[in-house]
Amino acid sequence: MIFSRNLFALVLFSWMAAGCTGTAGNSRDPLEPMNRATYRFNDKADHYVMRPVAEGYRYVTPQPVRNGITNFFNNLGEVSSTLNYSLQGKPEPAFYSFARFTLNSTAGVLGFFDMTGEEHRRFPATGFGDTFARWGWKNSSYLVLPLLGPSTVRDGAGVVAGAAFQNSVVYGNPHNDATLLSGVVGAVSARERLLGLEDTVKGAALDPYSYVRDGWLQIRAKTTGDDPVQSADEDINIDELME
Repeated sequence: MIFSRNLFALVLFSWMAAGCTGTAGNSRDPLEPMNRATYRFNDKADHYVMRPVAEGYRYVTPQPVRNGITNFFNNLGEVSSTLNYSLQGKPEPAFYSFARFTLNSTAGVLGFFDMTGEEHRRFPATGFGDTFARWGWKNSSYLVLPLLGPSTVRDGAGVVAGAAFQNSVVYGNPHNDATLLSGVVGAVSARERLLGLEDTVKGAALDPYSYVRDGWLQIRAKTTGDDPVQSADEDINIDELME
């Protein structure tokens, strides 16, 4: 039943997002008026909630503990990578992700220690958005997700599918307190790693929204095979964004 509701949410999300129209100068951003409104909402939510919480988390949590929490959630992501590489017809990276998960879940104490090192991984993490792109869903329209930030319609559908898979398969019960707590801790941990980036973005461009959009679409074009995006800001260095 849970999977059915999640699948319905995925279909409904995809239909609503694909059916929206708007006016914009960028052909990949037909939803720009709505996206800009969501961007402003996210910016306020980050300024008043997420950033202070992330700064507090950094202040009270020692670096080794923060690294362990990051490793733990990265390790859970290997389950999704294993599935999605399999769905993409890529057996070698699928086996690699499965081997990383097995090793880190055992010798790495449930993933708190990365036994191979994230910097030495042979294949990047992947998700349902990459799988949809592999199946032929290319050049998807840009979409800013509430609280989650830059995405595309395709990747947003991937987020819904990924959440359904994670909750039903990885956590087993999406309605218990442990699942909710895990999601909150994961979000705070992810935000803590990005502290300082918002000042860089706002200081690098007259229009931070366009800067983030064009940079995101360039990154996704490089990783999914979408058509290259002409950036409105010629100072964006895609290789630096990928680091």
